[in-house]
Amino acid sequence: MGDLLVVDDISVFYGPIQALRSVSLVVREGEMVALLGANGAGKTTTLRAVSGMMAPRSGAITLAGERIDGLPSHRVVQHGIAHVPEGRELFAAMSVEENLRLGFYSERTDRSLYTARAERVMDYFPILRERADQAAGTLSGGEQQMLVVARALMSAPRLLLVDELSLGLAPMVVSTLFEILRAVNEQGTAVVIVEQFVHLALENSDRAYVLRKGEIAAEGASRDLLDDDTLIASYLGEGEPAGSDA
Repeated sequence: MGDLLVVDDISVFYGPIQALRSVSLVVREGEMVALLGANGAGKTTTLRAVSGMMAPRSGAITLAGERIDGLPSHRVVQHGIAHVPEGRELFAAMSVEENLRLGFYSERTDRSLYTARAERVMDYFPILRERADQAAGTLSGGEQQMLVVARALMSAPRLLLVDELSLGLAPMVVSTLFEILRAVNEQGTAVVIVEQFVHLALENSDRAYVLRKGEIAAEGASRDLLDDDTLIASYLGEGEPAGSDA
């Protein structure tokens, strides 16, 4: 597998506060990578930098060899990256179908392509087909999370960034969502996932990076990190949920 995303030595600041210090990571084509760490470690900031929500002060980010750091978010989407942010940022008063259409905005003039894309996405989430005309804000928490992921998939991304998939959801719903992510990944979409349940993230990914205080503290095959109790205890708190990240 060739390298799809390369984050090379980036540093990111919130005003005078440095959030990331020389972070480097690689995501290969068709790979699922977990990004782990305790609260405030820099996980969400890393995803924001990749998706164009924040611009690194130094370093470079490339997708398939093309520089994307510093591009606005809508341009990053056009390059093939979709971001599922923490917090289920939906348009609550709009219908499920209208929210899906927003994920397709970069190609919104092609009705036939939209219909085919929506059908393919809703094959992953049959409940959304049933709820197509329902206001997004009236969905259950799990259904809203499904809609956020589905909306991101409407852009047919090469790389999907997922921030805290399981936050606030029942275990059965979380299990279903991870099954869907694996199915999406098996169809060729690379995935980077930030997840509060460390063992769940490691069990469902190929490789992982562990962030600590804005720096990469460890990396390796997920199965190896899963067996490293010392690492989990040192950086992730005995395998307890690592929590969300500012």
